[in-house]
Amino acid sequence: MKRIWLMVCLSLLASQVMAAQRLKELVNVAGVRSNPLLGYGLVVGLDGSGDKAGSSPFTSQSLASMLNQLGVQVPVGTKLDPKNVAAVTLTATIPPFARRGQAMDVTVSSVGDAKSLRGGTLLMSPLKGADGQIYALAQGNVVVGGAGAAAGGSKAQVNHLSVGRIPAGATVEREVPNAFASGEVIALNLQESDFTTANRVVQAVNKEFGPGVARAVDGGLIEVRAPQDSNARIQFLARLENIAVEPAEVSPVVIVNARTGSIVMNRAVKLEPCAIAHGNLSVTVNGNSNVSQPPALSGGQTAVTNQADIAIKADGGKVLSLPGSASLSQVVSALNSVGATPQDLVSILQAMKTSGALKADLQII
Repeated sequence: MKRIWLMVCLSLLASQVMAAQRLKELVNVAGVRSNPLLGYGLVVGLDGSGDKAGSSPFTSQSLASMLNQLGVQVPVGTKLDPKNVAAVTLTATIPPFARRGQAMDVTVSSVGDAKSLRGGTLLMSPLKGADGQIYALAQGNVVVGGAGAAAGGSKAQVNHLSVGRIPAGATVEREVPNAFASGEVIALNLQESDFTTANRVVQAVNKEFGPGVARAVDGGLIEVRAPQDSNARIQFLARLENIAVEPAEVSPVVIVNARTGSIVMNRAVKLEPCAIAHGNLSVTVNGNSNVSQPPALSGGQTAVTNQADIAIKADGGKVLSLPGSASLSQVVSALNSVGATPQDLVSILQAMKTSGALKADLQII
């Protein structure tokens, strides 16, 4: 009997340990974040697959402006045909604590009517942040993960040819300032605001470092007192982010995509006993074409007549009794017993929510 009781206790302890998560999976450190960058540039060296001068005039303007900056004077009124050039937008993400000289990947996307960026080279282009300042410079050979061919009006294409990537194609030129190393406290933002989780985080941190180290400002913000020395602060955060915390039970949610009929629900969804009547009505219309051919020498004309066959089929509705359930598998089994399509389940779930049988927050997107 003692052995059985010990096995039960060990299984319960294991389930609690598995339910706990590291603090780094639940919170984000304020100020430690990446920042998006945006730029504009020209990709040259294309094999006749660039922008057309008539439909993409900004490419010709950009090419003329670049040549003037390089000392090549383009006479006014000169018509440029940039079939080997494509105007592109550049996107990149500068990671937190990025330093000057650090390399980043760059995504290159065509903004004109270029057919392909394959084999092109991006000329030096600045990448700016939301404040308008230049934080990186991008340049390099564009890598396109696709291929295409066309001949005689036929066309074959694999993957997308108007978007490419330059691995390590940007170099950081300006560092993003952050207040991580300053201040007496470090702010932790919960990824999902919850008062119970915030309270458990405070208790776990104070248990690890001592009382008064952490305090909850609200259900989504926790302040932690940290050492001022940068090296000691890093060591403190290394211990902090690995503290095991058991988050609060998630709220029951059912997400319905009304356009595709997709339904997703979490394990906290519960179902009260209810009765459902479900039936389908289908209408089928078939069109048949008949040709009326008059006899020879009768003076009549050949005529084509259309006949439509309409069939209406109504499946008998059944009243099904769904028992109460407290697990996700039981809820799925109960809904499957209705025999409805995903589109029908959207209406059924709405009705169940209105009647109070579905114990969950129904979100329709």
